Amino acid sequence: MASFSLLHSATYFPSHSETSLKPYSAASFTVRCTSSASASPAVPPQTPEKHRRSPDENIRDEARRRPHQLQNLSARYVPFNAPPSSTESYSLDEIVYRSQSGGLLDVQHDFAALKRYDGEFWRNLFDSRVGKTNWPYGSGVWSKKEWVLPEIDDDDIVSAFEGNSNLFWAERFGKQYLQMNDLWVKHCGITHTGSFKDLGMTVLVSQVNRLRKMNKPVIGVGCASTGDTSAALSAYCASAGIPSIVFLPADKISMAQLVQPIANGAFVLSIDTDFDGCMHLIREVTAELPIYLANSLNSLRLEGQKTAAIEILQQFNWQVPDWVIVPGGNLGNIYAFYKGFDMCKELGLVDRIPRLVCAQAANANPLYLHYKSGFKEDFNPLKANTTFASAIQIGDPVSIDRAVYALKKSNGIVEEATEEELMDATALADSTGMFICPHTGVALTALMKLRKSGVIEANDRTVVVSTAHGLKFTQSKIDYHSKNIKEMACRLANPPVKVKAKFGSVMDVLKEYLKSNDK
Repeated sequence: MASFSLLHSATYFPSHSETSLKPYSAASFTVRCTSSASASPAVPPQTPEKHRRSPDENIRDEARRRPHQLQNLSARYVPFNAPPSSTESYSLDEIVYRSQSGGLLDVQHDFAALKRYDGEFWRNLFDSRVGKTNWPYGSGVWSKKEWVLPEIDDDDIVSAFEGNSNLFWAERFGKQYLQMNDLWVKHCGITHTGSFKDLGMTVLVSQVNRLRKMNKPVIGVGCASTGDTSAALSAYCASAGIPSIVFLPADKISMAQLVQPIANGAFVLSIDTDFDGCMHLIREVTAELPIYLANSLNSLRLEGQKTAAIEILQQFNWQVPDWVIVPGGNLGNIYAFYKGFDMCKELGLVDRIPRLVCAQAANANPLYLHYKSGFKEDFNPLKANTTFASAIQIGDPVSIDRAVYALKKSNGIVEEATEEELMDATALADSTGMFICPHTGVALTALMKLRKSGVIEANDRTVVVSTAHGLKFTQSKIDYHSKNIKEMACRLANPPVKVKAKFGSVMDVLKEYLKSNDK
């Protein structure tokens, strides 16, 4: 009788050399087995001995000895949404941010090479890397390395094993307030620096690390930021020993966001303007000095951010949700999610993509206004007003063309949230066990409006993308629950109750509280 055992529970052994790039399917992989004529059901299958690396070796050293699984994959810069006749392209090793016409660039992968492997192969490969510490695949981004930067050497990668973030079943919020059983929150803020920006920054800083080793003219990396971008940039640059330069709008971000680049050693400039003014300045500066531009004008970051979409599919066992709702400011993220979903469809991992919703604060809603016009009129940037969702307080988004493209391709929707709506939604979500940022409150407001109008139905599987950790925005929560926000009712405020240090006084308060809850 034969006794079968997988030598590595999630490892697939190619029956031919992977470097030949012959077509592969899951069927072309073999499972090794052992046989024993006297095998007994009482004896467990033999498991392979696990070899630990030597004490003087680290996970990078281990990766250097490991042969690359897939070769002859490549990517390049091309003009965004260029016609098929276009021949303009650039190596990823070139320092370029705009096309010849001044338009956006996109990272284009060699789909002919990728399609030599079928969808099941890619699903199995990506699944086999989840939860491991193998460099660099322990990262939720670099576990999809072949779809991100396929040509970068593992040794050049700068990673904090970002990604692999929690997909939270919002059971009580969905059932109690929306009559939904299949509502999920993708907590992208549960990551190294507390926001989804880590997903893109690991890619960008890794490529800069590669360029510096190639003696390209890059001394440091710079960005304009509303807070989260600067935190991610400074952390990853600090890890790699690369100088980082940050332009921040003075007095317009939270202290928690401001302290991150300072703590990580960035050179921080507090500039008397808004984000759009900082963005204009950093673009001028990087055109004159050997400082690499790290804002989402640079399409490298979107390659990392798209992996959150792939990760959502992975967490649903490669089933496609009906809706994905993403907060939008500079608008690179909505395109990144579209690109991740579309890539999975194109390469056969899934058979469709979800409908996308971009949620904007009403105080900074240029995309919403453009959407309401049917995208027929020319896009008009605006002066963004102050919003508690400070990271999306942007009136002239760099990625407007990318966002419109993604929404059209996904039959998408744009919705908005007033300041009171987003703060109430944040408080309501927190009261069900979450602890979200105001930007997630914007996305939840969009969900509630679309649910109320019947656009999103009760049984639709819906994912709300939470872009940052609530701990970055504690002051807004303090102000709300203290009812210290001008012209806002703060109807869900839950301030502490002051009581005298006497047993009778405490008992009276508790009895009243329990009585009100019993009702």
